[in-house]
Amino acid sequence: MRALIQRVKSGAVKTGSVHNSIGRGLVVLLGVGRGDAEADADLLAAKTANLRIFSNDEGKFDLSLLDVKGEALVVSQFTLYGDASKGRRPDFGEAARPEEARGLYERFAGALGAAGVPVKTGVFAADMEVTIVNDGPVTIWLDTAAGGGAL
Repeated sequence: MRALIQRVKSGAVKTGSVHNSIGRGLVVLLGVGRGDAEADADLLAAKTANLRIFSNDEGKFDLSLLDVKGEALVVSQFTLYGDASKGRRPDFGEAARPEEARGLYERFAGALGAAGVPVKTGVFAADMEVTIVNDGPVTIWLDTAAGGGAL
């Protein structure tokens, strides 16, 4: 499972009539890969909630999303599994099938919420318009497959 995490001043997602937005916090672009499991979603959610990428009074990264009482906007992003190493068209063969990915996407959002983070989501498998006002910018890549699944 992969997450591209961006520290934001605000974030929003819109598709049709559905619109969700957050203030200060994290926008999490979440990709689910073949072979990912509930343990990956739980591990990644805990890491995201506790990742110290907000500045303390001295300007050092020392505070987590929980510490700053921030929000999270979680957006499904199968394209994080795009492999463009051959040719010019990405191959998405390593992305989980939608019927597998939906449950793990929802599991991640639920686990993040259970950790104490207010969570809003996009619409799974929809074409969305995402607005991000970066803070920093600070962008972190997390992948449960890196290092044998240990984050």
